[in-house]
Amino acid sequence: MDDVKDVNGNREIDIVKETKDRKDPYDGSHRNETAGMKYLFIAEKPSVARQFADALGMPSAGGGGRGFLESGKYVVTWCVGHLVTMSYPDKYDEKLRFWKVETLPFIPSDFKYEVIEDSKRQFAIVAGLLKRADVSRIYVCTDSGREGEYIYRLVDMMAGVKGKEKRRVWIDSQTRDEILRGIREAKPESDYDNLSAAAFSRAKEDYLMGINFSRALTLRFGKDISRQLGTEKRTVVSAGRVMTCVLGMVVKREEEIRAFRKTVFYKVLAGFRPLKAAGDMDASLSGPGGDYLKAEFRSCFGDTEESGGAAAGDKGAPPKGGSTGRYTPGDIYRNIGFLDKGKAEAFVQALSPLPGEAVVRSIEKKKETRNPPLLYNLAELQNDCSRLFKISPDETLKYAQELYEKKMTTYPRTDARVLSSAVAKEIEKNISGLGVLPQFQGFVKDILARGSHKGIGKTRYTDDSKITDHYAIIPTGQGIREFQRLAPLARSIYELIVRRFLSVFYPAAIFQKLALQIDFKGETFVSSSRVLKDEGYLAVASPQRTESREKDSNGAEKAGTAGTALPGEAGMDEVLSSGIGAPAQADRKLSEMLSGLRKGQKLLITSLSLKEGETSPPKRYTSGTMILAMENAGNLIEDEELRAQIRSTGIGTSATRAGILTKLEKIGYVAVQKKTQALSPTRLGELVTKAVQSSVRQLLNPELTASWEKGLSYVAEGKITEAEYMQKLDSFVRSRTNAIIGKRK
Repeated sequence: MDDVKDVNGNREIDIVKETKDRKDPYDGSHRNETAGMKYLFIAEKPSVARQFADALGMPSAGGGGRGFLESGKYVVTWCVGHLVTMSYPDKYDEKLRFWKVETLPFIPSDFKYEVIEDSKRQFAIVAGLLKRADVSRIYVCTDSGREGEYIYRLVDMMAGVKGKEKRRVWIDSQTRDEILRGIREAKPESDYDNLSAAAFSRAKEDYLMGINFSRALTLRFGKDISRQLGTEKRTVVSAGRVMTCVLGMVVKREEEIRAFRKTVFYKVLAGFRPLKAAGDMDASLSGPGGDYLKAEFRSCFGDTEESGGAAAGDKGAPPKGGSTGRYTPGDIYRNIGFLDKGKAEAFVQALSPLPGEAVVRSIEKKKETRNPPLLYNLAELQNDCSRLFKISPDETLKYAQELYEKKMTTYPRTDARVLSSAVAKEIEKNISGLGVLPQFQGFVKDILARGSHKGIGKTRYTDDSKITDHYAIIPTGQGIREFQRLAPLARSIYELIVRRFLSVFYPAAIFQKLALQIDFKGETFVSSSRVLKDEGYLAVASPQRTESREKDSNGAEKAGTAGTALPGEAGMDEVLSSGIGAPAQADRKLSEMLSGLRKGQKLLITSLSLKEGETSPPKRYTSGTMILAMENAGNLIEDEELRAQIRSTGIGTSATRAGILTKLEKIGYVAVQKKTQALSPTRLGELVTKAVQSSVRQLLNPELTASWEKGLSYVAEGKITEAEYMQKLDSFVRSRTNAIIGKRK
């Protein structure tokens, strides 16, 4: 088979010729070079099919209206998402159309499937092509993941495809090179039988739990829920393995917020200045604008049960014991303030008159290194987009998919946050392609000039053991001409991905931290500062920092701009030591003054004042933090580094989590505050959760829900069989359905 040109002058790629030196199961005897025989490529959607056709050098126009594209050697067709679905119970028996207790549990021995009504035309086209006599080989090009595999297998099953050679194309982006690599290295479709088994098991699980639990809960609780809502028609309860668990998490958090009772406390702040000599203030070491510095009182009891323990992260907490008699443990809240304003005022009075002489008890200087965060997976990207742009995870996924289909980024539905070793070896092309964008040009030149990308394969950003199907979301370095055509939000998301990617080729950011303890009349006051010494990766990670650096003609940078909050890094510029002392936002001179102090140095306390504080209730989940909680089996781990260390099976998958939140909102169980993306349960959602809690509480257990997902991964890995998984599922659905409706086994 020689290369041929179509009528438009495009040169078709000869797959046989390109793979002639490869040693794979299909070389030689498996090749079918009979004149007129063709290869069929089946994609998940028309736009992806067009990408494959372009990569193969097929005609650039025409044929799409027929539901497929065809050239001398190749045929490319597509699904439109799912073409086949599982049949409703009434297709098994017309009696099952009606919801009755006596028909539960419903667990068929053989599952029925049917072509979706609106997709019958395209299914007929695809099925006809799959069975065409002149098609000798089928390339499965649906999305490289469990759901994509399921989409094709359903079509293959319903079409009854027999006796055809089938290969699976598994790719990480839709660039021409990656598509051709995927075709060249395509493995036998049978290599993915375990993945297919997991996909079918997942669908059966959702089907059985959804139908049985929804019907059972509706029959038992529907009327009572309607009565409490003041409606006449029986409420239909919608339940599912993942959906109900997530609803329970939202309701539980709301209950914690309602049960919260705030605690008011009073901090004691001291204003101080260094002394140049005995009794003389050093004016040159005063704070900004000549004002004095602030230090905050800490009780002498340290971490005690009565005081509630030291404040989290408080490096300046004094050791236990040594009470001056001015207060008792019961007077203090968590070591940081007084519970009673009168006692706080009495404490201040006991330390008067002012000014008074104090001494530096200790001063601790420490260098803090902050490494660039790991690359984006879908959950991290959805969380940051929710926080920064106030959009839903579903919207983020839509934009990420668009960037993928425009060849600008890699496959979005991934849980991995690292590169594969193979990609790391060729990462220069991803970097260099970004140089045409002005905002990244300087960074790209710097990375390539330093050669920092050459050792990326030996860092924590490359780890094959942490990759299942796909590596992290990164820019491909291609499709750049599409950038200006993107919607503003899509451009912003692309820039997030690019900045996170380029960050890993920069060194760590270095901060100088300082913690000061002051002794005044036997009482302890603390102050702290945190100043950026070397910006490292922060130069590229934040667009605000990039802009401020460009505007600074002298190249100098104040400490105040050093702490721009970055995606995935909470509180980069938050003040340490409860918002006092020398914060990162303060002038660099302030921190330099503190660092110039020494142990035993005399200070002058010039003022004492009170500042009221209060405890805060738990925060509602946002759509983004819920995605992270789902990824970690119900545990919201906000620290980026800690998330990277903890590998737990999540609730749902990267491909399904966003859809779950959208469904909960659509059916009226959860309300989403659009401006903040905060999640709260509706009255209906709370009543449904209460019903589940009283009858099938296992559905509200994140760890148990995650264990089902772990079981599916075992099926995909071949550790257990589909039959073993289905046996456990059958037992669970049967027992819990009977428990809901009060049936005996």
